Amino acid sequence: MKCCGEVNCPVDATLDMIGGKYKALILWHLIDTTLRFGELSKLIPQATAKMLTQQLRELEADNLVIRTVHPVVPPKVEYRLSELGESIRPILSAMYDWGADYLKKSGLEVNCSMSAKAR
Repeated sequence: MKCCGEVNCPVDATLDMIGGKYKALILWHLIDTTLRFGELSKLIPQATAKMLTQQLRELEADNLVIRTVHPVVPPKVEYRLSELGESIRPILSAMYDWGADYLKKSGLEVNCSMSAKAR
């Protein structure tokens, strides 16, 4: 991880893991629940199936999400946060709060698939 010519920058490391187009939304929706691909697709309709798959694979590779395949026909695949993924909850909550405050101060209301989660 490099930041401003430095190695092992904490902010760079965080952004590398959650900075994808839909990663924060995926992680947010997995707080306190396990979801199937189709459920995530409905919660994040702006993400194409290809992009959602790519983002989920990256989150899994970074050990933030656990993918479980159940041996049934058709295959049942579920996603949930790993212990590391759970640890990012305060960051996501802070991002939500900051963004909601920014929108409010800009005269806009929160109108997205995210809703305030219990802390």
